[in-house]
Amino acid sequence: MNLISILRGKCPQCKKNDIFNSKGNLLFFQIPQMDERCKNCNFKFEKEPGFFFGAMFVSYALAVAEFIGVFIMSYFIFELSLLASFLGIILSAILLSTINFRLSRIIWIYLFSNKKVEGV
Repeated sequence: MNLISILRGKCPQCKKNDIFNSKGNLLFFQIPQMDERCKNCNFKFEKEPGFFFGAMFVSYALAVAEFIGVFIMSYFIFELSLLASFLGIILSAILLSTINFRLSRIIWIYLFSNKKVEGV
């Protein structure tokens, strides 16, 4: 997997076109919109109906890692109270929700892209 392509949200096959055609807007409750296929190489992103069900587990893992990081920073490094740390976790959950949505789907697509790894 190419970490840079994942973070940029590029197609796993050609790495030229974006997977998402909009980033969404948290303030207006708009989720990011995906293209059905890559406009460059015609790679189909959703392999079958329900394909992205597994991306929820990836999103959960990302969220847990973020929450642990926020808690450690707020409670142990900045020495905030437990209540303030908890509020920081809630705020980070809200602010990172659209990013987690996009990133979890991109990671899921890359996991099942059936792309040969060079040198193997």
